[in-house]
Amino acid sequence: MADSQNAPETERVETLWDQNRTRGDQAPPAGTSGWRGGINRGDWTMFGAIAAVALAIGIVNALSGAQDAAWRGGSYDVGRRLVWELSSIVVILLLLPIPVLAVRRMRRAPGLAAWIGIAAAALLGFSALHIVGMVGLRKLLLWLAGSAYDFHFSLTTVLYEFRKDAVTAVLLGATIWLIESRRELRTAAHAAMSAPVVSPEQPSSQSIWLRDGASRIRVAPRDILWVASAGNYIEYSLANGTQHLIRGTLAATETELARFAIVRVHRTRLANLDRVSGVDFKPSGDFELTFDNGQTLGGSRRYRPAVASLGGRTEPV
Repeated sequence: MADSQNAPETERVETLWDQNRTRGDQAPPAGTSGWRGGINRGDWTMFGAIAAVALAIGIVNALSGAQDAAWRGGSYDVGRRLVWELSSIVVILLLLPIPVLAVRRMRRAPGLAAWIGIAAAALLGFSALHIVGMVGLRKLLLWLAGSAYDFHFSLTTVLYEFRKDAVTAVLLGATIWLIESRRELRTAAHAAMSAPVVSPEQPSSQSIWLRDGASRIRVAPRDILWVASAGNYIEYSLANGTQHLIRGTLAATETELARFAIVRVHRTRLANLDRVSGVDFKPSGDFELTFDNGQTLGGSRRYRPAVASLGGRTEPV
C-alpha cells in the first residue's frame, strides 16, 4: 500500500467531494475517538456517572468509618474522614483519562503482550499520581484548616495504597470497557442498518468521477474492491488490479460510497459487499472477506455487524 511520503511520485487524483471533507481519516464513533478529537458528550456522561457513584461510596465509607470508630470508643470525627475519602475521590476523577485512554488503546492493540504492557504502564502511572495527588491535597486542606497531615511514608504504606489503587483501576477499566463495547456495537449496528445495499443482479448505473487536475477519471462502483486509508490519502483498489491514490479522508469517502454498499469493515478500510463471495469469521470476532476475484481483506470484530447482511448470500465459516 502506498503511503503519503511517496504520494508525490504516485498518480494523484482528487475526488469531487474532497473540498468539503471532514478532518481525520475516519468517522469518529461516539466514545472511540480518543482525546485527539476532544471529549464528547458520551464521555461526559460516563464521567458524571462514575463521579456520582464514587461520591456516594465515599460518603458512605466516611459515615461508616466514623461510626465504627465511635463504637470502638474513639471520636465520631466524620469531617476528617470525609476529607480523606473526598480527597481521594477528587484525584481519582481527575485521573479518569488514564484508564479511559488505556482501555481504548488496549482495544486497538494486536495481542496479549501489548495489553499487559499498556495495563501495567497505566496502573503504575495511575497509582503514583493518585498517591501524590491525594497526599498533596490532604496536606493543603489541613494546612488551610490550621492542622497538618502525615502520610507516614514507607514501603508498607505505599504498597497498601497501591493495592487499593489496583482494585480501583481494574473496576474502572472493566466499567469503561463495557461502556465502550456497548457504544461500538450500537454505532456499528446503526451504520449497517443505514447503509443501503445495492443488488448484485441490478448494479447501479451511477459512477464515481475522480479528478486529476483538469482531467477526470470515471470509476464504476462495481469495479471497486476496497478502499483504504493511507496517511493523508485514500487508496482505491479495483478488481482489475488498478489502484488510485486520492488525497482525502476515509470519513468523507465512507459517506460518499455508502450508497454503493461499500461500507467500513476495519478502522482503516472499506469493502464493497457486492464483490464479496465468502466470509470467514474468526474465533476472535474478526473476519476475512474473500472477493469474487480471489483477493482477501481482513475486517475487525468492531465492524462485524456491517457484514451481517451477507448472511443471505454467503455462508460464514
